Amino acid sequence: MKSFCTKGKIALFTIFSVLIIDQVIKVWIKTHMYWHESIRVTDWFYIYFTENNGMAFGMELFGKLFLTSFRIVAVILIGWYLYRIIKRGFKTGYIICISLILTGALGNIIDSVFYGVLFSESTHSQIASFMPEGGGYSTWLYGKVVDMFYFPIIETDWPEWMPFVGGEHFIFFSPIFNFADAAISCGIIALLLFYSKYLNESYYRSDKDKRKA
Repeated sequence: MKSFCTKGKIALFTIFSVLIIDQVIKVWIKTHMYWHESIRVTDWFYIYFTENNGMAFGMELFGKLFLTSFRIVAVILIGWYLYRIIKRGFKTGYIICISLILTGALGNIIDSVFYGVLFSESTHSQIASFMPEGGGYSTWLYGKVVDMFYFPIIETDWPEWMPFVGGEHFIFFSPIFNFADAAISCGIIALLLFYSKYLNESYYRSDKDKRKA
């Protein structure tokens, strides 16, 4: 019981801290920058304000309502799974990884569900305001996800002699993402690198048998 409470507190701390950081950054960007405004931090790191209707890193594969509904269902399932692994006493690192994935999905759900109602439209000439008198730029569930981190680590042109791509501009790592996306990615990468055995169903069964012994 003590282990359950301790690991549960760690999971809640991870969820709330990441969620607060994510939302503070997004609200600041939304209310202080024009759409597609860029702030140069270094040659390979920019704060570049953009918005998207799709999934992580700006991908747009399905309709907006479907994506928002999918996120909500995913968060419910991940939350249930997180509760199960905390109750079963899984390793703290694994619990933190799942918490990061859960929080990242939840952070983007907040944008999708609420931002369309809470903020006015961001444009090249207008900075969005919070709770505008005329209403938000959209309705519930149709808000846009705020992105801002841009890392063009390598930006160059392909040599002219190269077939198909010769002379074209090339940017290594062009996606623009937010803190929630980073939390999801870090959680997944850490799972694959350090906790892959937990993803194996046979491990669950053997672990369960050991606990019964």
